[in-house]
Amino acid sequence: MVDGAYVQLTKEQDSLQSITPGELNQPIDVVQLTAAKCPQCGQALPESYQPPANEDWNTGIFGCADDPDSCWTGLFCPCVLFARNVENLSDEISYSCACIGHMICVEGGITLAALIAALNGAIDPQTVGLITEGLLCTWWICGVYTGMARQALQRKYHLKDSPCEPSLVHLCLHWCAICQEHREMKCHLSDNFTIQSTIVNPPPVQEMNIGNKKKETTPSTNENVEHTNLELQPI
Repeated sequence: MVDGAYVQLTKEQDSLQSITPGELNQPIDVVQLTAAKCPQCGQALPESYQPPANEDWNTGIFGCADDPDSCWTGLFCPCVLFARNVENLSDEISYSCACIGHMICVEGGITLAALIAALNGAIDPQTVGLITEGLLCTWWICGVYTGMARQALQRKYHLKDSPCEPSLVHLCLHWCAICQEHREMKCHLSDNFTIQSTIVNPPPVQEMNIGNKKKETTPSTNENVEHTNLELQPI
Protein backbone atom coordinates (compact mmCIF):
# COMPACT_ATOMS: atom_id res chain seq x y z
CA MET A 1 0.00 0.00 0.00
CA VAL A 2 1.17 3.50 -0.78
CA ASP A 3 1.28 6.20 1.86
CA GLY A 4 0.05 9.67 1.12
CA ALA A 5 -2.44 8.64 -1.59
CA TYR A 6 -6.05 9.81 -1.64
CA VAL A 7 -9.27 8.18 -2.73
CA GLN A 8 -10.94 9.98 -5.63
CA LEU A 9 -14.40 11.28 -4.81
CA THR A 10 -16.98 9.99 -7.31
CA LYS A 11 -20.50 11.08 -8.14
CA GLU A 12 -22.00 7.91 -6.67
CA GLN A 13 -20.91 8.89 -3.18
CA ASP A 14 -23.31 10.56 -0.76
CA SER A 15 -23.17 14.17 0.20
CA LEU A 16 -20.17 15.58 1.97
CA GLN A 17 -21.98 15.50 5.30
CA SER A 18 -22.01 11.68 5.30
CA ILE A 19 -18.22 11.43 4.89
CA THR A 20 -16.57 10.46 8.13
CA PRO A 21 -13.31 12.11 9.19
CA GLY A 22 -10.32 10.39 7.66
CA GLU A 23 -12.29 8.67 4.91
CA LEU A 24 -10.53 10.61 2.16
CA ASN A 25 -7.08 9.76 3.49
CA GLN A 26 -7.22 5.99 3.07
CA PRO A 27 -4.21 4.24 1.46
CA ILE A 28 -4.84 2.71 -1.97
CA ASP A 29 -3.00 0.19 -4.11
CA VAL A 30 -1.25 1.76 -7.13
CA VAL A 31 -0.32 -0.99 -9.57
CA GLN A 32 2.41 1.06 -11.27
CA LEU A 33 4.19 1.48 -7.95
CA THR A 34 3.63 -1.91 -6.34
CA ALA A 35 4.18 -4.10 -9.44
CA ALA A 36 7.23 -6.36 -9.53
CA LYS A 37 10.22 -4.81 -11.29
CA CYS A 38 13.10 -6.33 -13.19
CA PRO A 39 16.27 -6.36 -11.04
CA GLN A 40 18.42 -5.56 -14.10
CA CYS A 41 16.60 -2.76 -15.93
CA GLY A 42 14.14 -1.62 -13.26
CA GLN A 43 11.06 -1.55 -15.49
CA ALA A 44 7.72 -2.91 -14.29
CA LEU A 45 7.05 -6.53 -15.22
CA PRO A 46 3.70 -7.61 -16.69
CA GLU A 47 1.37 -9.71 -14.55
CA SER A 48 1.81 -12.68 -16.87
CA TYR A 49 5.61 -12.59 -16.59
CA GLN A 50 7.28 -15.78 -15.41
CA PRO A 51 11.06 -15.93 -15.00
CA PRO A 52 13.37 -16.09 -16.80
CA ALA A 53 11.36 -14.63 -19.73
CA ASN A 54 8.33 -15.57 -21.78
CA GLU A 55 7.48 -12.50 -23.84
CA ASP A 56 7.04 -13.02 -27.58
CA TRP A 57 8.89 -11.02 -30.22
CA ASN A 58 6.81 -8.45 -32.08
CA THR A 59 7.98 -9.82 -35.44
CA GLY A 60 9.22 -13.20 -36.59
CA ILE A 61 12.74 -14.11 -37.64
CA PHE A 62 11.67 -14.11 -41.30
CA GLY A 63 9.65 -10.88 -41.11
CA CYS A 64 12.30 -8.79 -42.86
CA ALA A 65 9.75 -7.45 -45.35
CA ASP A 66 7.86 -5.75 -42.50
CA ASP A 67 10.55 -3.06 -42.42
CA PRO A 68 12.05 -2.53 -45.90
CA ASP A 69 14.58 0.08 -44.70
CA SER A 70 16.26 -2.21 -42.18
CA CYS A 71 15.95 -5.12 -44.64
CA TRP A 72 17.95 -3.39 -47.37
CA THR A 73 20.47 -2.03 -44.87
CA GLY A 74 20.98 -5.45 -43.32
CA LEU A 75 21.36 -7.08 -46.74
CA PHE A 76 23.95 -4.72 -48.26
CA CYS A 77 25.46 -3.09 -45.12
CA PRO A 78 24.98 -5.51 -42.21
CA CYS A 79 27.82 -3.90 -40.30
CA VAL A 80 25.91 -0.61 -40.19
CA LEU A 81 22.69 -2.19 -38.93
CA PHE A 82 24.54 -4.29 -36.36
CA ALA A 83 26.39 -1.20 -35.09
CA ARG A 84 23.09 0.64 -34.67
CA ASN A 85 21.70 -2.20 -32.60
CA VAL A 86 24.76 -2.42 -30.37
CA GLU A 87 24.87 1.35 -29.89
CA ASN A 88 21.29 1.36 -28.60
CA LEU A 89 21.90 -1.58 -26.28
CA SER A 90 25.23 -0.70 -24.70
CA ASP A 91 26.93 2.55 -23.77
CA GLU A 92 30.32 0.85 -23.47
CA ILE A 93 30.66 -0.09 -27.16
CA SER A 94 30.65 2.76 -29.65
CA TYR A 95 29.05 2.72 -33.08
CA SER A 96 32.38 2.84 -34.93
CA CYS A 97 33.95 -0.04 -32.95
CA ALA A 98 30.97 -2.32 -33.54
CA CYS A 99 30.82 -1.42 -37.23
CA ILE A 100 34.55 -1.93 -37.86
CA GLY A 101 34.64 -5.19 -35.89
CA HIS A 102 31.71 -6.60 -37.84
CA MET A 103 33.20 -5.45 -41.13
CA ILE A 104 36.56 -7.13 -40.49
CA CYS A 105 35.19 -10.42 -39.17
CA VAL A 106 32.05 -10.98 -41.22
CA GLU A 107 32.42 -9.00 -44.43
CA GLY A 108 36.19 -9.63 -44.50
CA GLY A 109 35.71 -13.36 -44.01
CA ILE A 110 33.09 -13.53 -46.78
CA THR A 111 35.40 -11.64 -49.13
CA LEU A 112 38.31 -13.98 -48.36
CA ALA A 113 36.12 -17.04 -48.93
CA ALA A 114 34.97 -15.64 -52.28
CA LEU A 115 38.59 -15.03 -53.35
CA ILE A 116 39.57 -18.60 -52.45
CA ALA A 117 36.64 -19.96 -54.44
CA ALA A 118 37.57 -17.78 -57.43
CA LEU A 119 41.22 -18.90 -57.29
CA ASN A 120 40.34 -22.58 -57.08
CA GLY A 121 43.34 -24.61 -58.20
CA ALA A 122 45.82 -21.74 -57.99
CA ILE A 123 46.35 -22.18 -54.24
CA ASP A 124 47.78 -25.27 -52.55
CA PRO A 125 44.96 -27.53 -51.21
CA GLN A 126 46.53 -27.67 -47.75
CA THR A 127 46.61 -23.89 -47.59
CA VAL A 128 42.99 -23.76 -48.69
CA GLY A 129 42.09 -26.21 -45.93
CA LEU A 130 43.85 -24.14 -43.28
CA ILE A 131 42.17 -20.95 -44.46
CA THR A 132 38.78 -22.66 -44.50
CA GLU A 133 39.24 -23.89 -40.94
CA GLY A 134 40.23 -20.40 -39.87
CA LEU A 135 37.16 -18.92 -41.54
CA LEU A 136 34.86 -21.43 -39.85
CA CYS A 137 36.43 -20.70 -36.47
CA THR A 138 36.07 -16.96 -37.06
CA TRP A 139 32.43 -17.39 -38.03
CA TRP A 140 31.78 -19.35 -34.85
CA ILE A 141 33.41 -16.60 -32.74
CA CYS A 142 31.34 -13.96 -34.56
CA GLY A 143 28.18 -15.96 -33.87
CA VAL A 144 28.97 -16.02 -30.15
CA TYR A 145 29.77 -12.30 -30.08
CA THR A 146 26.70 -11.20 -32.03
CA GLY A 147 24.61 -13.63 -30.00
CA MET A 148 25.65 -11.76 -26.85
CA ALA A 149 24.11 -8.60 -28.28
CA ARG A 150 20.90 -10.50 -29.02
CA GLN A 151 20.92 -11.91 -25.49
CA ALA A 152 21.27 -8.39 -24.07
CA LEU A 153 18.22 -7.34 -26.09
CA GLN A 154 16.25 -10.31 -24.74
CA ARG A 155 17.18 -9.42 -21.15
CA LYS A 156 16.17 -5.80 -21.66
CA TYR A 157 12.70 -6.59 -23.00
CA HIS A 158 12.26 -10.03 -21.37
CA LEU A 159 12.03 -11.88 -24.67
CA LYS A 160 12.20 -15.63 -24.99
CA ASP A 161 14.60 -17.52 -27.24
CA SER A 162 13.12 -17.50 -30.72
CA PRO A 163 13.52 -19.64 -32.72
CA CYS A 164 16.43 -21.02 -30.66
CA GLU A 165 19.45 -19.98 -28.59
CA PRO A 166 20.82 -16.50 -29.56
CA SER A 167 24.24 -17.71 -30.73
CA LEU A 168 22.73 -20.43 -32.91
CA VAL A 169 20.34 -17.90 -34.44
CA HIS A 170 23.27 -15.72 -35.53
CA LEU A 171 25.31 -18.68 -36.73
CA CYS A 172 22.54 -19.89 -39.02
CA LEU A 173 20.47 -16.76 -39.75
CA HIS A 174 22.75 -13.82 -39.00
CA TRP A 175 21.24 -11.34 -41.48
CA CYS A 176 17.67 -12.16 -40.51
CA ALA A 177 18.61 -11.94 -36.82
CA ILE A 178 20.04 -8.41 -36.92
CA CYS A 179 17.01 -7.21 -38.92
CA GLN A 180 14.64 -8.76 -36.37
CA GLU A 181 16.54 -7.16 -33.48
CA HIS A 182 16.38 -3.75 -35.15
CA ARG A 183 12.62 -4.08 -35.70
CA GLU A 184 12.13 -5.12 -32.08
CA MET A 185 13.94 -2.04 -30.78
CA LYS A 186 11.87 0.19 -33.04
CA CYS A 187 8.71 -1.33 -31.56
CA HIS A 188 9.95 -0.46 -28.06
CA LEU A 189 10.87 3.14 -28.82
CA SER A 190 8.02 4.35 -26.57
CA ASP A 191 9.75 2.70 -23.57
CA ASN A 192 12.77 4.96 -23.96
CA PHE A 193 10.79 8.12 -24.64
CA THR A 194 11.25 10.82 -22.01
CA ILE A 195 8.97 13.78 -21.59
CA GLN A 196 10.82 17.03 -21.98
CA SER A 197 10.32 19.36 -19.07
CA THR A 198 8.94 22.80 -19.82
CA ILE A 199 10.98 25.66 -18.47
CA VAL A 200 8.85 28.56 -17.34
CA ASN A 201 10.62 31.84 -16.80
CA PRO A 202 9.29 33.94 -13.91
CA PRO A 203 7.84 37.35 -14.73
CA PRO A 204 10.19 40.32 -14.45
CA VAL A 205 10.45 41.91 -11.03
CA GLN A 206 8.48 45.11 -10.84
CA GLU A 207 9.96 47.80 -8.66
CA MET A 208 8.23 50.90 -7.37
CA ASN A 209 9.95 53.92 -5.97
CA ILE A 210 8.06 54.58 -2.75
CA GLY A 211 9.73 57.93 -2.08
CA ASN A 212 8.73 59.44 -5.41
CA LYS A 213 5.25 57.99 -5.11
CA LYS A 214 4.73 59.64 -1.78
CA LYS A 215 5.87 62.93 -3.15
CA GLU A 216 3.42 62.68 -6.03
CA THR A 217 0.44 61.56 -3.99
CA THR A 218 0.97 63.66 -0.84
CA PRO A 219 -1.07 66.87 -1.20
CA SER A 220 0.40 70.19 -0.45
CA THR A 221 -0.20 71.49 3.06
CA ASN A 222 -1.17 74.93 1.83
CA GLU A 223 -3.83 73.53 -0.53
CA ASN A 224 -5.73 71.49 2.08
CA VAL A 225 -5.62 73.93 5.03
CA GLU A 226 -8.65 76.19 5.16
CA HIS A 227 -8.32 79.47 7.08
CA THR A 228 -11.22 80.43 9.35
CA ASN A 229 -11.91 83.49 11.49
CA LEU A 230 -13.17 81.54 14.52
CA GLU A 231 -11.73 82.52 17.87
CA LEU A 232 -11.84 80.63 21.14
CA GLN A 233 -13.00 82.78 24.10
CA PRO A 234 -13.01 81.58 27.71
CA ILE A 235 -16.42 81.45 29.45
